[in-house]
Amino acid sequence: MLVPNYTDPRERIPAPDLTPYGRIRFVTTVDFPPFSFLDQTGHLAGFHVDLARAICDELDLLPRCQIQALPWGELEGALENGQAEALISGLAITAESREKFRFTRPYLALPARFAVKKNGSSPAGSARALAGKRVGVLGGTAHEAMLRDWFSDLQPVTFSRSEWMFEALKDNTIDAVFGDGLQLSFWLSSQSAESCCRFLDGPYFSQAHLGEGLAIAVQPRKAPLSQAFDHALSALNRNGRFTELYLRWFPNGLY
Repeated sequence: MLVPNYTDPRERIPAPDLTPYGRIRFVTTVDFPPFSFLDQTGHLAGFHVDLARAICDELDLLPRCQIQALPWGELEGALENGQAEALISGLAITAESREKFRFTRPYLALPARFAVKKNGSSPAGSARALAGKRVGVLGGTAHEAMLRDWFSDLQPVTFSRSEWMFEALKDNTIDAVFGDGLQLSFWLSSQSAESCCRFLDGPYFSQAHLGEGLAIAVQPRKAPLSQAFDHALSALNRNGRFTELYLRWFPNGLY
């Protein structure tokens, strides 16, 4: 299984002095599983929660770190008004958001993937085997635009709901689906999929369609925090802790 690693093993990012920071408060949401959500006991859990703690541990700041959940619409405001030092919740990296925040280097990109039936009539090998085939995709999404731009020899079939698209694949009314690798990974292993299907080819990355990936946002004037997080993320990739977290929360892989 491929594991994401965007770190140059030869690079050593220095850790700045964070003594001026009496505490470091991360904000995230409670409705973004498996990244952040409330578990059965009502506690905040998820990949982003564990990653924030691992970063603080790597920086020897764990006693000074706090992780708070807020509604999505309040996250940016909490960072801008000083209620938090870091936002770790999948905020898109755009020209507009770069004007307001400083971002760490991306630590996880969410790819697009194809999924097909497991039966013998399913295409094998690469996506070229889908030439002329009917491929389901959610209409009006970045994935539809990417499918049309990258795979002009396929026949897109748009759906308004993912469950309808998945049922169409199971019923053989379409030959494949194309969409978010994260959603497809969890659907493929779900009871509703009934072990019907598998990934085909990929993963596919496109900054133009899918963005730069997930990163931590801080206030522009807090460059030392951004550098410290980059230092910690690099160290977590080298020592294997990032891989451990990735496999814990994405056991079926995205890539």
